[in-house]
Amino acid sequence: MRIRNILHKGLRRFVEHDDSSGLQSAVVEKVRRMVSFLQDMEREEELRTVPSWKAHMLTGDRKGTWSLFVTKNWRMTFRIDAKEIEIIDLDYEDYH
Repeated sequence: MRIRNILHKGLRRFVEHDDSSGLQSAVVEKVRRMVSFLQDMEREEELRTVPSWKAHMLTGDRKGTWSLFVTKNWRMTFRIDAKEIEIIDLDYEDYH
């Protein structure tokens, strides 16, 4: 899937310029694998094929947003525009 936009500045710099200075060094390779997976996937059902990412949809006011486990506190979150087959609002956030 194409990534339409990235909210987290460090993640955007990493994806667009391979500059990891905005991310913790311990997570760079995991984030690289996740972003590559997201760009290569064709259907959102594929998200559940990697159990260690604990892919799930958020609820409440974040309904429709996917969450992937990066570290204890950090998650990669995004929504999927099924019509355009795009990932939108890709973010790297500490929401705990």
